[in-house]
Amino acid sequence: MSQRNTGVTSQVVNAHACPVREVLDRVAGKWSVQILVAAAHGPIRFTELERGIEGISRRMLTLTLRNLERDGLVTRIVHPTVPPKVEYELTPVARELHESLLQLTDWAERNRLYIAEARASYDTERRPDLLDA
Repeated sequence: MSQRNTGVTSQVVNAHACPVREVLDRVAGKWSVQILVAAAHGPIRFTELERGIEGISRRMLTLTLRNLERDGLVTRIVHPTVPPKVEYELTPVARELHESLLQLTDWAERNRLYIAEARASYDTERRPDLLDA
């Protein structure tokens, strides 16, 4: 007979996980990761980000930069020139995050073949109907 952990309710799990999930959702977003990687080598202008991140719209870039700035991950620097020159730079916290992203990327590269083989094995064992299609 199995024992159940009756002290864990969905409210308890959500109370602890919600703030973490919110942060992870923000920093793990498709555009956030690409902006953080692009800005990792120093200050970068909006137009450089727009040209360098394939598929991002001007509006999505603006919204993502605002959210990253609000979260304290990028700083927006306005130089008093005509026209104004605006640059974005990673904060120390975002630089730490970038290091973690590099570690995750390295892990994914080292394990991508293992994962592909595991998927193929799973599909062969559990979903043979997919192989016949």
